[in-house]
Amino acid sequence: MKLFIAGVILGVLGFAAGIWFYFSTGMVPVAVSDTDMPFEALLARKALHARIVKQGDKPSPVPADEKNLLAGATVYVQNCAVCHGLPGQPKTTIAEGLYPKPPQLFKGHGVTDDPASETYWKAANGIRLTGMPGFKSTLSETQLWQVSQLLANADKITEPVKKALAPPAPAPAASGPAH
Repeated sequence: MKLFIAGVILGVLGFAAGIWFYFSTGMVPVAVSDTDMPFEALLARKALHARIVKQGDKPSPVPADEKNLLAGATVYVQNCAVCHGLPGQPKTTIAEGLYPKPPQLFKGHGVTDDPASETYWKAANGIRLTGMPGFKSTLSETQLWQVSQLLANADKITEPVKKALAPPAPAPAASGPAH
């Protein structure tokens, strides 16, 4: 029995030493262009999902009406579009350079299948080690719910809301000096 316990202790210490060696010798992929660490995406998704479930699903105090979706579009364009994109537009250079890649919320799957409360939690709190900031200190509760409702209903938005999500018009080119 003593040998078994000693073996377990040595195994645990060996495992811990291996992890320490992996991190302390620069073998961990830390550059944006590096491949994922083993199980990184799986563990991150599991932890995020568990935290959101723990918080619970709370109903939105903001209805998904035209007024709130338009306000949510303004918030989205000003705070989210640089990373998460606009409808019908290519990824920005910032989005291309982030790791992990931010989801393009108006392309493909998006977040329309997520309850607004989940999107609200992510926008309010941010997501560690992803570049996703938390906005609860810079946006109001109403603004956070408006953008969350916009994204939860992104597959049902009206033409005025789509227009509000259009990219800003490019600034006119400055004319050169007159000769």
